[in-house]
Amino acid sequence: MSSLKEICAGLPLDPLPPNRGRDPNVPHAPVRTPNLTPAEERLALRNALRYFPPSLHATLAAEFAQELRQYGHIYMYRFCPALRMRAYPIDQYPCRTRQAASIMLMIMNNLDPVVAQFPQELVTYGGNGQVFSNWAQFWLVFHYLSTMTEEQTLVMYSGHPLGLFPSLPSSPRCVITNGMVIPNYSSREEYEKMFAMGITMYGQMTAGSYCYIGPQGIVHGTMLTVLNAGRRYLGSDDLRGRVFVTSGLGGMSGAQAKAAVISGCVGVIAEVDEAPLKKRHEQGWLMEVTSDLSHCIKRIREARKTKAALSLGYHGNIVDLWECLYQEYKKTGELLVDLGSDQTSLHNPFSGGYYPVQLTIGQANQLMNTDPQRFKTLVHESLCRQVEAINNLSDAGMFFWDYGNAFLLEAQRAGAKVEKKGGGATEFKYPSYVQHIMGDIFSLGFGPFRWVCTSGDPADLAETDAIATAVLEEISSTVTERVRQQYSDNIRWIREAGKHKMVVGSQARILYSDQRGRVSIALAINQAIANGKVSAPVVISRDHHDVSGTDSPFRETSNVYDGSAFCADMAVQNFVGDAFRGATWVALHNGGGVGWGEVINGGFGLVLDGSEEAGQRARLMLNWDVSNGVARRCWSGNVNAYEAIESTMKDQRQLRVTMPNPVQEEHILDHALG
Repeated sequence: MSSLKEICAGLPLDPLPPNRGRDPNVPHAPVRTPNLTPAEERLALRNALRYFPPSLHATLAAEFAQELRQYGHIYMYRFCPALRMRAYPIDQYPCRTRQAASIMLMIMNNLDPVVAQFPQELVTYGGNGQVFSNWAQFWLVFHYLSTMTEEQTLVMYSGHPLGLFPSLPSSPRCVITNGMVIPNYSSREEYEKMFAMGITMYGQMTAGSYCYIGPQGIVHGTMLTVLNAGRRYLGSDDLRGRVFVTSGLGGMSGAQAKAAVISGCVGVIAEVDEAPLKKRHEQGWLMEVTSDLSHCIKRIREARKTKAALSLGYHGNIVDLWECLYQEYKKTGELLVDLGSDQTSLHNPFSGGYYPVQLTIGQANQLMNTDPQRFKTLVHESLCRQVEAINNLSDAGMFFWDYGNAFLLEAQRAGAKVEKKGGGATEFKYPSYVQHIMGDIFSLGFGPFRWVCTSGDPADLAETDAIATAVLEEISSTVTERVRQQYSDNIRWIREAGKHKMVVGSQARILYSDQRGRVSIALAINQAIANGKVSAPVVISRDHHDVSGTDSPFRETSNVYDGSAFCADMAVQNFVGDAFRGATWVALHNGGGVGWGEVINGGFGLVLDGSEEAGQRARLMLNWDVSNGVARRCWSGNVNAYEAIESTMKDQRQLRVTMPNPVQEEHILDHALG
């Protein structure tokens, strides 16, 4: 087995490691169908061989060509390290800077088999959220990071390490871009070809930025979504005996089961793939599993009656579950579901992100490769059936929302009845959860702040939980009633976070907080490191799914109604602004959440090491990281954002934001436009 020192020594070329091929003991990505021309195949092979000296080309060309034709991409399985992938304690990485060691730790956590969806294909989550495009890139990145000084920056082009370039100690140690394709060429078809040729990559949100922390990363946001859905649609946040039906138990969607139980409701989650279903059950994230629809209905009735919190995994297709629930309603008049959504990976509907109800998973994986057009037709038929059942249940009183996974967008493209009469470009029959539930929370500046204890010691995580709790409790007494509700929800979360055993991979935590809370927590943790209460540096980051990080007209910015929902200035400014305000690394991606060409998102990582400089970086960068998006949302006309940025300007004398003057009398417009 390789050691960390060997991993950092560069590509193993003499001797070449044995080609063990695919490991049958881990899940694998579906076969891709890039439909390359002979000239494009030749170019893909030429591009892959660039990483190796000519003396090895004859040996490697044949196996790389076979991978390309068999799997639709050259992953370079021969170079998949034998070392157990996990987040090793930071002091074990042979680096010259702790910033570089922190990046290594985060990368290895993204590829940990207990975290990653398809570890050998370097996919962290979402079916195609890549950390790198191939294993040669992994080896080169680790070599560069191990030799890096504080006067160098590693530049990453869509998984490819362009190299180490001279920079300032105050500069980011790593700058990442993924999928930054010229807009007119950001189509799915072009992406499949470009990825197959090894020239671009889909980094999702936190896969290609090395900031994924397992399904915990979405649990808190999912819990807040379910709680606030109850408040909005059911008039109560007491969800005992209420039933929430959804689908998906993969990397991001795997959070739904845990979030449902923490919220106190009955969560029923359909999943066609047995591997993630078993993983979530073994990890304790899913309480029960059944493949029997009648048993599923029975357990729903029992849990509703006893008002017991339950997470039930249905091993089968979500379409069958929705149709069964509607048939049960028609037969008995009893509506067994209160809240509904969907978290299948519909940003990637034709390559394993969505499985049509007409096929088994095995049949689907085969057909998407052998007859992609027929497979696409079946996906569209399945989506239409799914929407019909949802529409019927909604007419009976269920409340459904789109979870920002492009479900309604793809259903519309399939011809399903999801149109909203008189709606705008980002509106459908059912709201995005941003439009009805989370948008106002974002506009107040709240979002998914995260931290990772690089010691790997659970005691450090417990200490940071206690620090965050104390900080929020202190701030809570000084805020407005509207903001206090959010603080109350988040204090409840962080007090109980340790009890729910959410750590998968690195010792990490997520906590929704606003600008003041994020800065205060970061500074308090940095002080605890300086005092020795926390034993090693802590990496802070966030999901890109936040107030400032992402321009996504069908998700994060779907409640921006001034016509700018399709503009990406905010995400790009976020990435650039974080870079020169102190981030340790920054990332900018095309794609993520709702799909390639549909979104631009930016993220960061920042190392807290207990130094005064780290505290200054955190204060400056985190204030900007939130205010950027609040100011943009204020300008678009959001009242919550107006109040939030107005309050922030009072606290920060150097902050000056252009405030909108809304039109108060609509008849003026009527008269002018006659």
